[in-house]
Amino acid sequence: MWLTWRAAMERALYGDAGFYLRERPSGHFRTSVSASAAFAEAVLALLVETDGELGRPARIDLVDIGAGEGVLVSRVLAAAEPALRERLRLTAVDLSSRPPGLDDAIAWSASVPESVTGLVIANEWLDNVPLDVAEQTPEGPRLVLVDPDTGEERLGPPVSGPDLDWLERWWPMPRVGARAEIGRPRDEAWASVIVRLTRGRAVAIDYAHPVDNRPPYGTITGYRDGSVVAPIPDGTCDITAHVALDACAAAGENAGAISTGLSTQRDILRSLGITGTRPPLDLAALDPRAYLRALARAAEEAELIAPGGLGGFGWLTQIR
Repeated sequence: MWLTWRAAMERALYGDAGFYLRERPSGHFRTSVSASAAFAEAVLALLVETDGELGRPARIDLVDIGAGEGVLVSRVLAAAEPALRERLRLTAVDLSSRPPGLDDAIAWSASVPESVTGLVIANEWLDNVPLDVAEQTPEGPRLVLVDPDTGEERLGPPVSGPDLDWLERWWPMPRVGARAEIGRPRDEAWASVIVRLTRGRAVAIDYAHPVDNRPPYGTITGYRDGSVVAPIPDGTCDITAHVALDACAAAGENAGAISTGLSTQRDILRSLGITGTRPPLDLAALDPRAYLRALARAAEEAELIAPGGLGGFGWLTQIR
């Protein structure tokens, strides 16, 4: 059976026996959320900043898209000041079932609320939105088909219509054999978030690349049990691909965003006080336990902002 990559990813990740309907992300790959509680503290700082910009409304939303086990919203809830906690409406958005033991103050939903006033965080969500793959041929771009049981590929029909328009604008392929991942479904997914943002800020955090430096042969990758594996869309592994955040930004502006910023996790977190600074050695003599705690915290922060790792993630921030 031959499927387009988009159809194969949809079935493998979200079908009846899909990977994300039965697996928790922490068992297969490391994210900023699982790396350190400092990430949740940075999100809380963004929430407080957004709250102030909105004039501290009676109700302030925090929506976590692709919430996994609900760790991020749980940590933000625990760290928030009591006055903010009383006004805070927390929504974890995920297609998987609600994790046991999650605080009753956190709503669990399969979709983003229709109206959001506050902050939306989509951390490593867009990279799991299924998309098609195209390959350049002498006659023009053609879709790549995949056998979901083996991962074997062959060329399918020509790319046409809006997908061809998207390729020409956002991922032109200059030579025969080059490949591209058609990010139009990610643009539409992100735009659907922006239209629900009544007032506030939405942030997409993901592996990313710009239009002037797209990977020549694409980025589709598989993950299982903490290791990179062949991206076979049979439901046994995560299937992911980097995100054209610049295209998502344009889609967000078309959906009503009035301000856009593209940056890196390293730069954003450093601006929020996550610096990875080691504690002074004098502390080791004065209070060895405090020194070890501070040293461990510095190591966690350093991982979050490492340029070749999590710190290299793209951050798309849009305000409406």
